[in-house]
Amino acid sequence: MKRILLVAFLFTVNSMLSQTIGIQSFATGFTSPTEVVNAGDSRLFVVQQNGIIKILNSNGVTNATAFLNISTLVQNSGEQGLLGLAFHPNYSTNGFFFVNYINPSGDTVIARYTVSGDASVANASSAQIVLTIDQPSTTNHNGGTMKFGPDGFLYIGMGDGGDGGARSQNLNDLLGKMLRIDVNSGTTYGIPAGNPYAGATTGADEIWAIGLRNPWKFSFNRTNGDLWIADVGQSQVEEINKVLPTTAGLNYGWRCYEGNSVYNNTGCPGMSTMTFPFAQYSHADGCSITGGYAYTGSMYPNFANKYFFADYCRNRIGTVNSAGVITYTPNFTGNNNFTTFGEDFNGELYIASSGGTVYKIIDTSLNRDSFAHNGFLMAPNPADERIVISNKNGAILNHLSVIDLSGKLVMEMPLENTSEHTIDTSFLETGMYLVRLQDVAGNKFTSKLSIR
Repeated sequence: MKRILLVAFLFTVNSMLSQTIGIQSFATGFTSPTEVVNAGDSRLFVVQQNGIIKILNSNGVTNATAFLNISTLVQNSGEQGLLGLAFHPNYSTNGFFFVNYINPSGDTVIARYTVSGDASVANASSAQIVLTIDQPSTTNHNGGTMKFGPDGFLYIGMGDGGDGGARSQNLNDLLGKMLRIDVNSGTTYGIPAGNPYAGATTGADEIWAIGLRNPWKFSFNRTNGDLWIADVGQSQVEEINKVLPTTAGLNYGWRCYEGNSVYNNTGCPGMSTMTFPFAQYSHADGCSITGGYAYTGSMYPNFANKYFFADYCRNRIGTVNSAGVITYTPNFTGNNNFTTFGEDFNGELYIASSGGTVYKIIDTSLNRDSFAHNGFLMAPNPADERIVISNKNGAILNHLSVIDLSGKLVMEMPLENTSEHTIDTSFLETGMYLVRLQDVAGNKFTSKLSIR
């Protein structure tokens, strides 16, 4: 039976080789996920639109008890709900995290919470309202994403409120903007000195950039700090912006321009003052962009220097290379409306659908084997009961992990400083796995392992 399963498995892998980017179901059972983030450890926190945050562990198991439940505080309707989550850079020591939700009055609330004595449960009574932003009577274009930038300040993406962009160029209105605040100021929040309108007679102090329609998702590249903003378009164009995070006061053009095209430039500043998209696509290729991340992980080298995104109306993933060229995968099987991406603490990527499934993004070509050319030997392969890993290059190894093709961690163990390691694999199911070694310097080496 094992041999038959192995043949079937290998046939499936080979049939996918032409589609380098693939998705594997990692966990199911979520309700309208709006965000997937990490807190600097192996867990993922899945934000649900209904006001509940759940913990998803590295083995694909979701905790039965919610991390936070603020459903009674959240207006869950249309594009409203619990929309954003950001862990403080010093979360491991101060326990602070921030949420972005729409309250029953229809307004945006940014609130700070603290983890309880149990690392798996937040202190729901610790809420401190940081900022409340008035929203119009419309129920869309609320933005939602929050991220701490490389400068340590909290960035908040605000949509234009859904009225055709009248507010996005108004310097005294927080809607249609990227905000930047200092949550370490000793007060509720402070204004970073570099904010472009800080202390000016015109312009709200919190504003970092203007001219956005609905920056539903934005992210910072973990390696170089580049800021990527996926701005949902109006009727023709979806756009992706890429800028240096240190550049203050940019105008991304909406409502004057939709992407590179004029939308309504009456009374607008000159075109030379605008920051136009790094990449864009028309509504022939989608309807509502779901921004993701620049890949900074180590498991899939083929993903390097690519920014990943999706579209709510297309069952596929797009990437943007360093030249701004967009490439799409073929459509995936099933019926997915992708609502958010996620990034774990190693830089590996996930994507979630409105139907409640979190997928791991994988390289289906598995074009990675760094054992042989780094002096490691793993045998037998395929294996049954055990494998022996020989270390020929003198590296001091301290950790081994085994990961299945969906990205789930199925085994990990410390390693002694010896030249040979015998690993029990008798408990592994038939299939293909990735074996990862780590040395004391933090270098990682990966190879494929087949269990028969």
